Amino acid sequence: MNPTTTRRAFLASASVAATAALVGCKPEASAGNTIKVGEYASLSGTEATFGQSSHEGTLLAIEELNKAGGVLGKQFELVHEDNRSTAGESVTIVKKFISRDGVVAVLGEVASGRSLEAGPVCQAAGIPMISPSSTNPRVTEVGDCVFRVCFTDPFQGRLIAEFARKTLNLKRVAVFSDVSSAYGDGLRQYFSDAFKAGGGEVVVEQKYSSKDKDFKAQLTAIKAANPDGICVPGYYNEVGLIVKQARELGIMVPIFGGDGWEAPELIQIAGADSLKNTYYTTHFSPIQDTPEAKKFVAAYKARFNGKVPDAMAALGYDSALVLADAIKRAGAAEPAKIKAALSTTDMVGASGRTRIDAKRDAPKAAVIITVENGEFKFLRTVEP
Repeated sequence: MNPTTTRRAFLASASVAATAALVGCKPEASAGNTIKVGEYASLSGTEATFGQSSHEGTLLAIEELNKAGGVLGKQFELVHEDNRSTAGESVTIVKKFISRDGVVAVLGEVASGRSLEAGPVCQAAGIPMISPSSTNPRVTEVGDCVFRVCFTDPFQGRLIAEFARKTLNLKRVAVFSDVSSAYGDGLRQYFSDAFKAGGGEVVVEQKYSSKDKDFKAQLTAIKAANPDGICVPGYYNEVGLIVKQARELGIMVPIFGGDGWEAPELIQIAGADSLKNTYYTTHFSPIQDTPEAKKFVAAYKARFNGKVPDAMAALGYDSALVLADAIKRAGAAEPAKIKAALSTTDMVGASGRTRIDAKRDAPKAAVIITVENGEFKFLRTVEP
C-alpha cells in the first residue's frame, strides 16, 4: 500500500512551547471555524497496513462531514502523525497534539499496545480518546477519557473458542502466541480459558516475539504434541510466516486466530495454498448487507481508486462519526462535554451499531473469515 503521510495536516502553533507541561493543559473549544482533532496511527513499520486502512477510513469520514457542513457550523481539522509502529512514539505524538495543537479529542490507535501507551496521556489531560480497534480490555480501563468503537478480546476469545469447538470440532489444540504483544498475550488467555471451559484441551503452548522470522523450532514442538488445530492470536506479518512454515513442516490442521490477521499481506506472505483451512475473526466484511456498510464501501472505493475497505478502515471511519455525533449532541467542541456525550453514544455506522457501555466499550457483532482460492471469504456474523 502507498503510505498516506502525504495527506498530513500540519498546524502552526507558535504560541505554545513544545516543552509546555502536559498535565493540566486542557484546551478550550476549538477557536474560529475549525474543530481540531488529533489522529495517531501506524502509517509505516510492521503494522502499516492497519494504520493506513484506519487512517483512510478516518480521512473519508472527516471529508464527508466537512462536505456536509461540519458540526455546529464548524469544519473539522484533522492533525495526524505516523508513529511508525514504534514503541513509545505514540506518547510523544499525543503530547504534541494536546500541548502544541490544542486538539479537543484524539483518535487512535489500532494496536492495543500503542493505545495503552497514549491513553494515560489523554486521561491526565482530560482529552477524550477513541480507539477504532484496540481490543485489549485494559485500554479503556485506563480511565473515563478512553473509549473504543470495537468489540473486546474476552468476546473475541470466547467466539474463537466456540468456533473451534462447535464448527471445526476440535478437542485438542495448540496455542502459539506473541509474548511481546498486549493484544496477542491477552487474546491467548481469553481463548485458552474459554476453550478449556467448554471441554477442550490445550495440549501445548509456544511463544514468539514480534519481528521474529523463523518459527520452525516452536512448530516442530507443536507438531510433536499432535494437536487437531492451532490458535495463533497474533498480527499478520508473523502469522503469515507461521502458517507458511507450518505447512512446510507438514502441519495441515486448521490454524485460526483473531482480527490481527486482517490484511491483504497475509495472503502475500503465507501464500494462497498455505492458507487453506485457516480462519479468523474480525469486525467487518465489505459484503455485509446493511445500508450503512454499502454506502461506506461505495464511498471508500470511489475515494481510494477502487480499493476495497477492510475492518480497520470501517472502524476508523466509525470512530470519526462517533466523535462527530458526540460533539453535535454535546452542543460544544469542549473536551469535558465531548467525554460526557461519548458515554451515551448509540448510533449505527459502517461496522454496525456502536453503543458505548458503562466500561466505555462497544459490544458489537463479529464476522468470521476464511481464505479460498487466494481470496478472503465471509463465513458468518456472530452477535455479542
